[in-house]
Amino acid sequence: MPALKKAALSVTSAALLSVFLVSPASAVSQDTTDDEPKPPAGMSQVGGVQLGRSGTQVNLGAGAPVLPKDLTGRSWMVSDAETGDVLASHNPHWRLPPASTLKMLFADTVIQAPTLTPKTLEYTVKDEDLADLGEGSSLVGVKEDLSYTVHDLWLGVFLRSGNDAVHVLASMYGGVPKTVADMQTHADELQALDTTVVSPDGYDAPNQVSSAYDLTLFARSGLQKADFREYCSTATAQFPGEQKKGKERESFGIQNTNRLLTGADGVTPYKGIAGVKNGYTTHAGNTFTGVAERNGKVLLVTVMNPSSNETHAVYKEAASLLDWGFAASGKVTPVGELVPPKSAETGTGTGTGKGSQADKPAAAKGGNGPGAAKTVAAADGTSGAGIALGIAGGVLVLLAGAAFLVNRRWPLPDLVRRLPRR
Repeated sequence: MPALKKAALSVTSAALLSVFLVSPASAVSQDTTDDEPKPPAGMSQVGGVQLGRSGTQVNLGAGAPVLPKDLTGRSWMVSDAETGDVLASHNPHWRLPPASTLKMLFADTVIQAPTLTPKTLEYTVKDEDLADLGEGSSLVGVKEDLSYTVHDLWLGVFLRSGNDAVHVLASMYGGVPKTVADMQTHADELQALDTTVVSPDGYDAPNQVSSAYDLTLFARSGLQKADFREYCSTATAQFPGEQKKGKERESFGIQNTNRLLTGADGVTPYKGIAGVKNGYTTHAGNTFTGVAERNGKVLLVTVMNPSSNETHAVYKEAASLLDWGFAASGKVTPVGELVPPKSAETGTGTGTGKGSQADKPAAAKGGNGPGAAKTVAAADGTSGAGIALGIAGGVLVLLAGAAFLVNRRWPLPDLVRRLPRR
């Protein structure tokens, strides 16, 4: 077909993308400069052969939209949170520094530990609890000799990415070494085999790495837990401050650093967003994992280290991938899957247990808990629209429906539920 060959030589890259609409399997090139690090030639194939290939992987079918232009993340992935289908990926198994997105694994590992429940439990902070914080760590403002509830500390972890709160919770759990060891064990159980845990807070450390694939597994597992869902979808809260003798304890407001959730710093809030976690260090760059729901479909997206100089590129690229994922759902052949935990494959089950009280949506359990923050769930089958009307603060109106819908759909009956494939 000479005419077709001649045309192929002259089309632009945008036109080349349109060819994928009739191709059952495609790998899209994402431009990188010569001085940027390159992904390793051979990466893990956990979840599927295509996921181990470098570059962008997508299998577009008839009517499927092309992927967004100008994606600059070194690694990214967009997946169906319920079926486990990976809709598209770009170097998803590239082992990169995770920054504070690793806190998802920390929370998923310890949030239901007996020493950290109930969340009304109070703890007085000791000097040694805060002794090993990395220089320049993000902090929520935990102080020695003051007491905090577990609920307070988790808000500090998820909203302000407070490494001080992480270290106090790790001390309550049994110490940082035990926490790190158990996080690694849990990562292995989830088959997150790209991950090496060195610090519980994600602070830069030699050899500490994860991947877009693994971070997505952590988010999916964590979202099975009602407390995890509550904290990661909380936009604002009050945090305990100084305690002056003879006076009521002070408090101060904190806001989630996930800008797709809050709409801060000029980022447009993403309709349907309900978490999960963002991160940044000089070594890792910006990292982000998010979950969003639209029209009964729940998607997960992870973006690691965009090279774009555009402000808040990690959020803008994540939002564009979510838009694409919702539009492309049902029109693409998955490039891989989110694998089940090892225990699910053997039937031994080391998770929280099907139907446990801890795993039930907040609406089913009743009550808002101590220090209730600005997230809402309903006990009936209504949409989130009515709930949103009762929430103070204009930005939260966009969040209320999403928080409710995700809470209603999560947790899945077990860690590995697969919906029937169409």
